[in-house]
Amino acid sequence: RFSMAHLGASLREIGGSRVALGYTIASGFIFGAFLSYLTCSQQVFQDIYGVGAAFPIYFGVLAIALGAASLTNGQLVQRLGMKTLVKRSSRGLAALSIVYVGIVFFLSGTPPLWTVMAYFLPAFFCLGIMFGNLNALAMAPLGHIAGLGATVIGSLSTFISVPLGTLVGQSFDGTVMPLVGGFALFSMIAAAIIHGIER
Repeated sequence: RFSMAHLGASLREIGGSRVALGYTIASGFIFGAFLSYLTCSQQVFQDIYGVGAAFPIYFGVLAIALGAASLTNGQLVQRLGMKTLVKRSSRGLAALSIVYVGIVFFLSGTPPLWTVMAYFLPAFFCLGIMFGNLNALAMAPLGHIAGLGATVIGSLSTFISVPLGTLVGQSFDGTVMPLVGGFALFSMIAAAIIHGIER
């Protein structure tokens, strides 16, 4: 039944759900990392590394990691479950990003291009695992108000991710440090939120 009272009660239920709200916020930070890449990718590949017309090839190769994650996720989720996959992927992305931040810092912000690709391939695989699973976990307690729940979850995660991606894009300084640092920070926050929900 559609009424303002019912709508308000449903919104309060969503806002009061630790699981739904927590996974939604974590999803916002993870998607914020991906938007950071979309914002900076052309500057990184063309301005820093000068790949020129080969940019779509590098962009496409990294997109393969997302596709591979989607295909693999269907098999892994039946064996391990969504919670385990999200927890391991968020921690793996955070650890990988922290290590690579150290490498980037040591190399004055411009590491060899092959190391950038070697970092982003597994990083994107982790992102691909988390994208669908975080949304599904956020929706899990909202089956009876699925339509409104999906709307709120999608909107809130977008409101979180877009400013984060824009902030990283505006921080571009001619090195890959803002992008990699954004990945490290956002994945650590997401991993901490996911850990808090699991606990």
